[in-house]
Amino acid sequence: MQGVEARQLFGAKKGGSGQSAEPFGGYSKGCVAGAVQLPETGPTWQAMRLSRNRNWGYPETIDYIRDLSAKAAKQPGWNGLYIGDISQPRGGPMLSGHRSHQIGMDIDIWMRPTDRLNLSVSERESISSISMRRSNGAYVNSSWTPAHHEILKAAAKDPRVARIFVFPGAKVQMCNDEKGDRAWLRKIRPWWGHHYHFHVRLNCPKGAKGCVDQSPPPAGDGCKDAEQWVQNILFPPPPDPNAPKPKPRRELQMADLPGQCVNVLQSP
Repeated sequence: MQGVEARQLFGAKKGGSGQSAEPFGGYSKGCVAGAVQLPETGPTWQAMRLSRNRNWGYPETIDYIRDLSAKAAKQPGWNGLYIGDISQPRGGPMLSGHRSHQIGMDIDIWMRPTDRLNLSVSERESISSISMRRSNGAYVNSSWTPAHHEILKAAAKDPRVARIFVFPGAKVQMCNDEKGDRAWLRKIRPWWGHHYHFHVRLNCPKGAKGCVDQSPPPAGDGCKDAEQWVQNILFPPPPDPNAPKPKPRRELQMADLPGQCVNVLQSP
């Protein structure tokens, strides 16, 4: 394994490890033992882009998808959820795309309403989700509905959730529209992209000593912070002449990951 990028090793695994389920490391530097596969189709969900083989997660993650999709199915125009990437069969760095999604505790959920739950395998490769943003993410567009608000609200109110990433305009819209309990808004965090899907990140499971939680979100509902993101989109601040140049991205090696990840890879 020495000298080989970790993403090559994890990307080559087609199935989960035969170990007890446990995430190791952090969301962007780790792996998952004993991951289970989200069934391709369920009563209230369909897994998308099956060719990627990224519909694997920690068992609690799969349970969360079952629960949230059942709630989403109660919204008008929705029969459930289209589920994007979770993790690879053993987690770890991916050959393309995400830096996170490495421990089976991250879920991408499409913003596209699930009008059909009988999509063929080929349809799941070819259809796309729908963008909800306008003005580069400063605002939602006409595709955004109250159902999106309610689904994200249900997603965030689950105690298993650490945070949810959406584009800034969606967070501001939810802040403006919510008239009841606002505590759940704290978990909705603005982040670049995330207008075709929202990204749910679950807390480390209780008792998983090798799992590294992200620091909790700042106190408060986070609405002022999201409004500042919107202002920076609409009126970009001048570039900082003293800002350090971005360092080139270095691909993770096995030595960068928790030691348990070697066993995860080598397990039958």
